[in-house]
This record gives sequence, structure tokens and C-alpha cells, in this order.
Amino acid sequence: MVVIAFVVPLGLAVRTIAANEAIHDADVQARSLAAAIATVNDGAVLADLIQSANATSVGPLSVFMPGGQVLGAPATVDVDVAAARTGRAFTTFSDEGARVFVPVVIAGAGTAVIEVAVPESRLHRGVATAWTILGAAGLALVLLAVLVADRIARGMVSPALALAQAARDVARGNLGTRVTPDGPPEMAEVGRAFNLLVARIGDLLAAEREAAADLSHRLRTPLTALRLDVERMRAGPESDRLAAGMVAMERAVTGVIGRMRRRTRDGGRPSTDLAAAVHDRIGFWTELAREQGRELQVSIDHAPAAVALEKDEVETLVDELLTNVFAHTADATACRVLVEAPEPDLVRLVVEDDGPGFARELVGRGESQTESSGLGLDIVSRIAEGAGGSLDVTHSQGGGARVEVVLRVSR
Repeated sequence: MVVIAFVVPLGLAVRTIAANEAIHDADVQARSLAAAIATVNDGAVLADLIQSANATSVGPLSVFMPGGQVLGAPATVDVDVAAARTGRAFTTFSDEGARVFVPVVIAGAGTAVIEVAVPESRLHRGVATAWTILGAAGLALVLLAVLVADRIARGMVSPALALAQAARDVARGNLGTRVTPDGPPEMAEVGRAFNLLVARIGDLLAAEREAAADLSHRLRTPLTALRLDVERMRAGPESDRLAAGMVAMERAVTGVIGRMRRRTRDGGRPSTDLAAAVHDRIGFWTELAREQGRELQVSIDHAPAAVALEKDEVETLVDELLTNVFAHTADATACRVLVEAPEPDLVRLVVEDDGPGFARELVGRGESQTESSGLGLDIVSRIAEGAGGSLDVTHSQGGGARVEVVLRVSR
């Protein structure tokens, strides 16, 4: 815009200057000849002077003598010539160019008029060349401005893009991501603030995991007391069931402590083969299903599919999903467990049954259509989302519930 604002007026000025220069030359030539016409009385000498002037004139030169004779270039008397005979010098313009009129008073004879016809080409001589030079210079300035602006923009945009990529890395769980503060002072300050924020998030998560591990560790004391009480009970099915429950609870607490300690120590993301973990855990539920006379169909695609979960988190997924089935359907209700890879970077865990099913909107913390706590599916959902996956609840072909957990395969 700045280049255009200067080049266009300058181009018009060049055009005007060229025209004014041509008219000025014509006017000077006419006035120079006027002195000779006013003083020379010999017609032959005067004709030679006018012919010599025509040879170097900017355009055809004509002299209208007082007696009506026209010397020099052929021309006709018109209203402009008549106006010049009144003693007024002027210039007229037309599509063909310009005409310069200069009156000459001849003593004892009257007023002669000198006309110099300046053609359009002479008025604009050199303008095309000047415009070409101006256009080339303007284009060069625009290209230079674009290059300079691009370099300036890159200095601002590159740090912003690096910051956006770092934010995406942090969103994927890589809390070791940092950016190099670069660019303008404001962008550099944003980069430093981002680094402080990520470091603070890492500290808070580490403190939270330590607190969770410590809390889980404190649970061991009352659990130990409960286990001792169970061991004092008289041997029988009830004591065996309570002892098995205590073992499972202690294992869960130990798993929480170990998981929290590992994440606090190395800060990395876990990795577990989903198919192998489900296969290892499904044996417990197969035995329980046999005791209840329940048909449990298992279909596992054993192709390696590592997900960003601890093994005990995968076991929690299986336990929570099958607990819903076993606790809220009749003993003879059939159920199915499926592990498959619908896409190269996705793996799916599906648990469905032929029971009454439940509504999708009940997948929320503390929400349930029975007397349960309503936390099971919420736990499953949180575990799935923490590994970059999702949870979906629909109806199975038998009309029961179908819970589908889709997880991303770790690379």
C-alpha cells in the first residue's frame, strides 16, 4: 500500500512533467522566432528563418501573417488563431496533442500569430520508459517488503507454533516437555511461563501420587487387623470368602502403592499388553461364572496391543465391567468378553450380556439405577480417558448392556 501510494502519484507527475517540458520547449521556440518576425521585412529571409525553425521544432510550426499568408507548416485559420490575434498567448489541448499560440505585433502591418502544434507522442515522450522503471522499482520494493515481513512474522509465529506443539505433548502426558524461550520479548515471556506451568503441574502430580501412595500404605494397618480377625474365625465357607476378599483388597492396595511410586519415580507412561492382561484376569471370572451356571464366552485377539495402562488398571477394567454383569443380572444370564483391534492404532475391550441393560446417561460418578454406588463405570471411564481412550454404552444383540472401551495402542 505504501509503494502504491508513492508510485502512482509519481507516475502521474512524470506524465505531467513530460507534457509541460514539451509545451515549454514549443513556447520558447515560438517566442524566439517572434523577435525575428517582428524585425525582418524581407519575405524570402523570413521564409528561410521559419523553415529553419521548423526543422528543429518540437512540432509543426506555422506563422499566420497579418495579410492572411501562412508561412511554414500548412495550417488553417480557426477561432484559436483569431483569439491569438487579439494579443493573447495561450495553449490548447486535444486528443491529437497541444497547440501553442504566440502573437507577434508587426509595426505598420498588424498582428501575426505563431502556432506550434505539439503531437501527443511528443507530449508523452519518455513516459513509458519512466513508468517501466517505476514499476520495476515498486515491484522490487514490494518483494523486499514481503521478504522482510516474512522474516519478522516467522520470528513471531515460529515460537508460537513450538509452544502449541509443546502444549500438545503435555496434553499427551509428556510432562518433561519444555520450550526454548525465543522470539519477541512477549513470546519469550510466554515460553518461560509455560515452562514454569508444566514444572508446577509435574510437582503437583508427583505430590498427589505420593499422597495417594501414602494413604494406600496407611490402609495396610486396619487391613492387617481385619485379616487377623478373619484368621481367628472358625474355618468354614464364610471365613474362606472373607479371607479371599482380604487377599484381593491387600493386592489392590499394594498395586496402588506400586503404581503411584513408579509414576512418581520415573514420570513415564506405563505400557501393558491388553490382550495378555485380560487373558490372565479372565480365568478368575471363568471359575465364578461356572459356579453360577453362567455362560461366559471369551474371544481375545492375541496380537500384541500395548496400551498406556498398568496391568492392575487393565484388571480393574475387567473386574468393574464383569462385576456389573455378575451383580446386576441373574445367575444364568450369558455374557461375553471380546478383545479385538478394529484399527492398527486402536484396540477394543467389549463386555456385553443378555440382561435387562441400562441407560447410557447412567455412566456417571455416583449414578445408578440399582442400589450400587454407581462408581464402577465412572472408574472405567476415567481409566480409559487417562489412556487416551473412551467408553461407550449401547445395547447388545440380546437386549442387554454392551460396554465398549476403546484404547489407543502405544507406540
